Amino acid sequence: MDITDTTFTSASIGCITVAPSDPNVIYVGTGETDIRGNISVGDGMYRSTDAGKTWKNIGLNNGQMFADIIVHPDNPDWVMTSAMGHIFGTNDERGIFKSTNGGKSWKKVLFRNDSTGGMTLKMDPFNPRVIYASLWQAYRNGWSLSSGGSGSGLFKSTDGGDTFTEITKNPGLPKGINGKICVDASRAQRGLVWAMVENRNGGLFKSTDAGASWSRVSTDANIKQRPWYFSHVYGDPNDASVVYVLNVQMRKSIDGGKTFFVVGTNHADHHDLWIDPNDPLRMIVGNDGGAVVTVDGGAHWTDDHMATAQFYHVDVDNNFPYRVYGAQQDNTTI
Repeated sequence: MDITDTTFTSASIGCITVAPSDPNVIYVGTGETDIRGNISVGDGMYRSTDAGKTWKNIGLNNGQMFADIIVHPDNPDWVMTSAMGHIFGTNDERGIFKSTNGGKSWKKVLFRNDSTGGMTLKMDPFNPRVIYASLWQAYRNGWSLSSGGSGSGLFKSTDGGDTFTEITKNPGLPKGINGKICVDASRAQRGLVWAMVENRNGGLFKSTDAGASWSRVSTDANIKQRPWYFSHVYGDPNDASVVYVLNVQMRKSIDGGKTFFVVGTNHADHHDLWIDPNDPLRMIVGNDGGAVVTVDGGAHWTDDHMATAQFYHVDVDNNFPYRVYGAQQDNTTI
């Protein structure tokens, strides 16, 4: 059931987070950060306090594309978000933002320059004062994509997101130009952090000391392809040796990231994953075919039951009344 068409002016959604302490409070960032040439921009952040029945725009309209949202486990008004900003140009409303009043006002807490936006934003499940964030320098024009630059980097906060320290140059992380960086802080083991790093010497990296030092555990080409489009990584909430990386295929490792195998799903091009913290066999994956659910660790998935409507091309015929034809991205022609 759609709950936003009567409110949102943007058809593109980048991230959604439900407040852990109050499921009636939902935050949505419009505009996706999978920056293809046909990308749709957003119109800021939205908040609902009645489980999605009504919505209010809470600003950052020039952030245009939002990658992540985190909400404090005990305070539904404490929220942080990462904004990529203008992908086809430069602007200052980009980076990492924080609000302590439910989005009534925002403070920009991490910013590099007007061509670098916010990407990953993850809170340590053992300590909400510890937050990991990444910045991504990237832009598009009509015929090309540039991913990476001196603005890209990985950062850590130990004071609840008020200040950040760059950890990109910590031992074990690759030197040189970085592009998109995605991280996840493990629920299964204190201090365990995973990072997918776009770099000439990139791949999957692992830290067991909360980002102080790192080791590269995989250079598998299947988890690195098109890193600007994919690269999301998720640790299993109960087993520290299990990690998922999303790419064209959904891939899983059960040996701490050393080797990966394919988890078969309904479709290709995987962009989001939710793992039930109380039952890791229960997952929801979002890909170019929609969103599907498994309750047996990926052995079986539900069918697609939602209308997908990202059209690459539309046309009409000469009938009266005329008929409309459309080719959907990675899906059927209708």
